[in-house]
Amino acid sequence: MKDNTAITRPIVFYDGGCPLCRREIMHYQRIDRERRIQWTDIQQEPDTLQAHGLSWQQAMQRMHVRDSDGRMASGANAFAALWRHIPRYRFLARIVALPGINWTAEQVYSVFARRRYRSRCSDQVCADSDPLQGNRVTTDPAGRY
Repeated sequence: MKDNTAITRPIVFYDGGCPLCRREIMHYQRIDRERRIQWTDIQQEPDTLQAHGLSWQQAMQRMHVRDSDGRMASGANAFAALWRHIPRYRFLARIVALPGINWTAEQVYSVFARRRYRSRCSDQVCADSDPLQGNRVTTDPAGRY
């Protein structure tokens, strides 16, 4: 098991099996020339989830970022955490942190995440065994975990 107390770069956990997610992450990777961020495709590296306190289902339901200070963020806050480390997106991180905008961004992200999760799970990705525990993953219609 990894020791996550010595995190030096933020870690982005994303679903590399999701075409839209993969495209967006590839965009960020291209502009992360200084390699400020560690990119973890949960489809390729599911074992890393437990070391960071995430279940397979949690990681499939929402994007997560463990910031360099060790805090875990998900949803709109995960994007803000990611954007803080990409120079041309830092202004967006500051905007999304504003109280009314943060709430709205989280609501919009939650709607998108629930639809994406249902869509991904309808093609049997989530119906297959959880690679971490061997359990079947069930879809929570509210997108909560």
